[in-house]
Amino acid sequence: MLHQGLRHRSNKFFVGLLGTCLSFACTCVLQSQTPLVEKLVLDGTIQPVSQGTFERAIRAANDRGAAALLIELNTPGGMLESTRAMVGAMLSSRVPIIVYVAPAGARAGSAGFFLLEAADVAAMAPGTNAGAAHPVLEFGKPDETMNQKILNDAEAFLRSFVTRRNRNAEAAQAAVQSSHAYTAEEALNQHLIDLTATDEAQLLHTLDGREIARIDGSKMTLHLAGARVEEVKPTLRETLLGWLVDPNIALLLLVAGGLLIYLEFNTPGTIVPGALGTLMVLLAIFGLNLLPIRYTAVLLLVAALVLMVLEAKFGGHGALAIAGVVCLAFGTLTLVAAPVPEMSVSPFVAIAVSVGFGGITVFLVRLAVRARRMKARLGADALIGKIASAMEPLAPEGHVLVDGEIWLATATQPIPAGARLRVVGHQDYVLQVELLEPSSATRAPAPA
Repeated sequence: MLHQGLRHRSNKFFVGLLGTCLSFACTCVLQSQTPLVEKLVLDGTIQPVSQGTFERAIRAANDRGAAALLIELNTPGGMLESTRAMVGAMLSSRVPIIVYVAPAGARAGSAGFFLLEAADVAAMAPGTNAGAAHPVLEFGKPDETMNQKILNDAEAFLRSFVTRRNRNAEAAQAAVQSSHAYTAEEALNQHLIDLTATDEAQLLHTLDGREIARIDGSKMTLHLAGARVEEVKPTLRETLLGWLVDPNIALLLLVAGGLLIYLEFNTPGTIVPGALGTLMVLLAIFGLNLLPIRYTAVLLLVAALVLMVLEAKFGGHGALAIAGVVCLAFGTLTLVAAPVPEMSVSPFVAIAVSVGFGGITVFLVRLAVRARRMKARLGADALIGKIASAMEPLAPEGHVLVDGEIWLATATQPIPAGARLRVVGHQDYVLQVELLEPSSATRAPAPA
């Protein structure tokens, strides 16, 4: 009976194991037959960090043999160089790319309009808009000739793929020439996009079986029925870089790190403030290095620091400190040559940092200068200026009490016991004192 029970349990185990294996095999077969759509949510400005994430998503889609790569786009725009690199990656992708401006309220502004028009399939959700793609020079204001060159270059760049996609080149150029923007319905009517869809499911359902034209002129039919959508998540490195590329955060790290390093110099040996401050400054510099920086603004920041140090050391009745804060405010406000407002330093952050950093710097430097001017005093030197009390008559020498200690002292005139004295010097550890209140000390004694 025991043998039969064990055999029965063994049979049940193997049947269960076989069922699990068959279920897993069926799942693998179904997944291999189900089309894969990689998805990337691009929400924010266009800069080197978003460029890296974008290119990684395209490589992943090509490596995995996805049926399509879906880019859910919501951006105010960004840097032109990053946009060119991203468009180049899109045009060379073997996997068709669908750019979908969503959700409602999203936009494909400025650089985002170039990405939308470069896609194999351009789609928008109702309540979205795209356009306003006039190029903005990052450094200074160009003359008319240079401005025309930049404009012509941007138009030619846009035409190079808009015409290959059989879209309306004139309407696309209007977004560059006059910063024209289009709603989803207007973009569809102007033949700037291929379709509108309320959500992702409707978009994939509508595109299933549709024939599209690739950039090389070849035709391709999309098979997206029942597609398995897998989102490409940003890596930890990309998340950290995306946080650092925010100019407001980079500026706060730079200022806080500078104050911690200054604290380390004034209290050497603490180690932690210096190490943490150095790390914060390096992170800030790394983040700002990814953004277009104006070197005139950097000079203003250096001038601000010099003015604050001069105010603390020599004193300018506040004039030098105010000038330093003004230089610091203008320097932080103009530090990033942002092509879109979202990439610039917030005025609130700039003013708050300038006033706070200016006040703290002047206060700390003034304390440091004052400490360096004070001579270290030990023993009898430390008693100069202290108040003493005569323990016995000084004629001219006797004992006095200073800070709870008994010292031998000498005076230039007779001093009665109990008189209040001030220490004015010392010689060979004998204090030199004088009366603190001469009028009361010299008063004649009352008759007995």
